Amino acid sequence: MTGGPGAQDAPHTFSDEDSAQGQDPFADLGEEERRELLAWVGENLPYVRRTAFGQRPVYWILGMGLAVGLAAYVGGYLIKSSATTEPLGLVGDLLYTFGWALWTGVVVVVFLQIIPEAKRRQFKGALDAYEAALREEAGVRSDEASPD
Repeated sequence: MTGGPGAQDAPHTFSDEDSAQGQDPFADLGEEERRELLAWVGENLPYVRRTAFGQRPVYWILGMGLAVGLAAYVGGYLIKSSATTEPLGLVGDLLYTFGWALWTGVVVVVFLQIIPEAKRRQFKGALDAYEAALREEAGVRSDEASPD
């Protein structure tokens, strides 16, 4: 920003260079829509932060994948077992295989990614609490040693 009058109070505007670097995701919106969207984000800031930095989208996607996979698996099994004609049996077999692959893939992701990540966060929290207790204890000792 320049040092001219009113420059300190002027809001930052995004240039073409900023939007080319991915700085402004709302660059393609009109000014009114952009202001409304930013106002909504401001009103729902805790929810937006939890969604942006948390695991909520991952859990939703895995839950939907599990539900769709199980539905396709069961539907494919029912079609495959009841179909006597070849094209319908092929569709049932494809649906059955797709459903099996989808829901078992979700289970693998849960065991290889989600559970270890949750354990890592637990250990990180325990380590942070331990380090905070050590800092607090060191602070108490330094206060006892000071002549004040």
